Amino acid sequence: MNEKTMVADTLVGINGELTRYGEMITQTENPQLKQTLKQMRNQCETSQEEIYQIARAKGYYVPAAKATREEVDHVRSVLSQG
Repeated sequence: MNEKTMVADTLVGINGELTRYGEMITQTENPQLKQTLKQMRNQCETSQEEIYQIARAKGYYVPAAKATREEVDHVRSVLSQG
């Protein structure tokens, strides 16, 4: 397995963890547990950002083109209707 694949796999794993933390945070009633999960999620987000920056620096990840103003306005319109 090469470095690019390992970085990509790491990002996929971290993104999955972030999704699960979000689900757990919204489903718990215990304030202490909720706070602990938020702290863990924040640490996970920090790790994700660090790995993402490494991937960008090494050319392993090229972000999509920025959305146009019209595209942003369209999405905002669609989401505000729901």
